[in-house]
Amino acid sequence: MPALIKQSGFAELFIKDHPLLDVRAPGEFKHGAFPNAINLPLLNDEQREAVGIKYKQSGQQAAIATGEQLINAEEKLARLTQWQSFLRINPHALLYCFRGGLRSEISQQWLTENGNRIARIEGGYKALRRFLLDTLEEVANSSDFIIVAGKTGSGKTHLINQLHNSVDLEGCAHHRGSAFGRRSRAQPSQINFENSLAIDFLKLCFKNLKKLFLEDESRSIGSLSIPKNLHVAMGDSPLAVIEQSVEVRVETILHDYIISNYQDYRQCSPEHAEELFADSLLASLDRIQRRLGGENTAQLRKIMNDALAATDEESANSLHRNWIRHLLESYYDPMYDYQLSKKNHHVVFRGDSDEFLAWAARINDSSDVP
Repeated sequence: MPALIKQSGFAELFIKDHPLLDVRAPGEFKHGAFPNAINLPLLNDEQREAVGIKYKQSGQQAAIATGEQLINAEEKLARLTQWQSFLRINPHALLYCFRGGLRSEISQQWLTENGNRIARIEGGYKALRRFLLDTLEEVANSSDFIIVAGKTGSGKTHLINQLHNSVDLEGCAHHRGSAFGRRSRAQPSQINFENSLAIDFLKLCFKNLKKLFLEDESRSIGSLSIPKNLHVAMGDSPLAVIEQSVEVRVETILHDYIISNYQDYRQCSPEHAEELFADSLLASLDRIQRRLGGENTAQLRKIMNDALAATDEESANSLHRNWIRHLLESYYDPMYDYQLSKKNHHVVFRGDSDEFLAWAARINDSSDVP
């Protein structure tokens, strides 16, 4: 393996989930990182700040001297031990700092002196991040999308994940969409969302796909935003509309937003799962209170509280179905019908889940879709 990995090799390292050793400071890693990276910093946040100040005041050599003073022999040994432990498990890992400069060079040198070879990434985190942003631009400008639409509860995300030529936007955002879409774990940062999204497109080899399926989304998925150019391209793309009965949609929502979410809370916080789940559900209702109106909100809140207080699963689920159906018919369905009416000229397919999957399977072998 060469000692320096150039941009021509960036796509492969993301596609193959190549392990990455990130020696930036913890604060830098928290701000933005890659799914296949682990942070074992050369300098902590305070040390990085001190070295940065010295660099601005007195130049590179003075900054290096400051760094050497800050990291004593014991700290150096601790860092080397961590890196070597990581390399024993990931012998082909690659190394980077922010710009691929001093920190990664020093880390590479220390490891080489102690018998560990590791390649360094040219341009560091900044170059990798730029590559992923350019990938998203290329996807938006060159891909042919089909947008999977349908009323709330139509199972669009489940269908997306059954296709080989699709990316799950909500999965990358760790959010199920809508006011009720929050999950037990927090969403990633905007940067990490964009990074994961670009990597998913790379893994699809998007340049070789005739069509690429994405779910119909507003630009915001929870607290995150779909990159602007990508969302504009989605808005100009053909629509495949999934049509399911209200009964089917109620059951999908019950499973995804109630049963599955509750199980997530039980796994993350077993002792407080019921309280956290109840707080999350009621807070979701509060987020649309202004649009629902006071009377509707009060009615739905009572049914929700009754469901949350029910002592057996059958009674609880029956009550949950009650408020879900009411919310669909009085709020989500009318809103969806209005939004779709403005995009009817984009619709190229209508049908249920099975009909959609059969239609989608023919797309790459057909010229039927504009």
